[in-house]
Amino acid sequence: MTHTLLDLFDEVVATDGDREAFVQPLGDGSTRRVTFAEWASHADGFAQHLHNDGVRPGDVVAIRLGSGIDYAIAYQAIVRAGAIATGINPRLGAAEISHITSICNPVRTIEGALGDYEPGDPTARRAKVAPTDPVAIVWTGGTTGFPKGAWFDHECMRAMTKGAAPLSEHGDRRLSPLPFAHVGYMTRAWDELTHRITTLIVPSPWTAAGALSLIEAERATVCQGAPTQYRLMFDHPNFASTDVSSLRLAGIGASRIPPELVTEMRAKLDVPVVVRYASTESCLATGTRLDDGDDIICTTVGRPNGGVEIRIVNEADDTVPDGAVGNVQLSSRATMRGYWNDAARTSAAITADGWVRTGDLGSLDGAGNLRLAGRSTEMYIRGGYNVYPIEVENCLGEHDSIVSAAIVGVPVEDRLGEIGVLFAVAAPGATVDLAEVRAFVKERLADYKAPDLLITVDALPVTSVGKVDKKPLLETATRKAQTWSR
Repeated sequence: MTHTLLDLFDEVVATDGDREAFVQPLGDGSTRRVTFAEWASHADGFAQHLHNDGVRPGDVVAIRLGSGIDYAIAYQAIVRAGAIATGINPRLGAAEISHITSICNPVRTIEGALGDYEPGDPTARRAKVAPTDPVAIVWTGGTTGFPKGAWFDHECMRAMTKGAAPLSEHGDRRLSPLPFAHVGYMTRAWDELTHRITTLIVPSPWTAAGALSLIEAERATVCQGAPTQYRLMFDHPNFASTDVSSLRLAGIGASRIPPELVTEMRAKLDVPVVVRYASTESCLATGTRLDDGDDIICTTVGRPNGGVEIRIVNEADDTVPDGAVGNVQLSSRATMRGYWNDAARTSAAITADGWVRTGDLGSLDGAGNLRLAGRSTEMYIRGGYNVYPIEVENCLGEHDSIVSAAIVGVPVEDRLGEIGVLFAVAAPGATVDLAEVRAFVKERLADYKAPDLLITVDALPVTSVGKVDKKPLLETATRKAQTWSR
């Protein structure tokens, strides 16, 4: 019986070992390919290397690599060693990385080349693991200003696979546009193995030309991306000559879906469009179906997938009637087991009866489709990446020229979708310069978190209890953003 990822991997090697697992275009124009058997063999060999290096079951090992085959080998090697994998996006800043390592205390961080190791026996075991043993810690930003580590066990990943359809069918060749440190890769190993998925790795940093070339050259069956990425592909001069006839569907998520983009996707790709909604903590949530109409696809994020339950509640966690807006909560075996080494935030994120608080507001229609009404936090999505203003504001608290700062996210008529508008109060005698502020933030945080627009003010509005009140800032930010351009 298949109890763990290791058991499942053995089954795949035995029945489909010669099937391609990953295809990765390289910078020199060549392409690296590995089969499932080769992937397992390299993972086994590197697992022995980790063991020889002192890694033991239950240890945390960090992977600070770009998306690629080496990342996949390192991840599965860590699992074979009985250790716990955690990905660190190379785009994160020094403060974020320091916070992550202080929370999970990795015994080793894998960076650069994997080094010398001998490939091993793909069916060998370096440690015995149980279905409830931790497999991965996935980091996400939050309103606390620093990433939180959602951890998942083997059973979480098995449960996620129950909701993988229609984005997963046996033998799919699926475009992978997300960083491998993202929940969209870290929790999908069971799905990829079960369906014998060939993962087509878009070169990093993502480009429209790279994605289009990969779709045609590798006969991709599933295209995935954020609205910004589809917009860039359609606007690229290579799109008209790109053969996309191999595609069977297109998956989209990460932000609001413009109705006109869905229409364009269906017309230009000639495939059904599927919208997905989830969070790092939930791993799996909702999605539209292949036969849903444009209204459902453009105004909802679909219905629960694969054993997921959803409820809309008020502040007292009491369920509200259909159609009423409330807090979105999710329940399934796919959800995180908790935040790593953070009992307080785990208790705040998971109710006493096991429901995950997503932090989003929404309502359910009569058919069970979820309509998101907004975010209960101030998070905005810039180019497909989540940005939490408080994190950037805390960073700017160290800036000598800024006394106080507030950031709001507003929509723009640009492929980025939303941008961050910084309201700053300058220190006496100081001048605040946008370019310098952006450089300051990029040195400490991921580059996409740097504000795009600066408005200097004499003081920030406050509420009756002395907290910064951002509501009065939104109108000004929205108006100024209308004339913003990159």
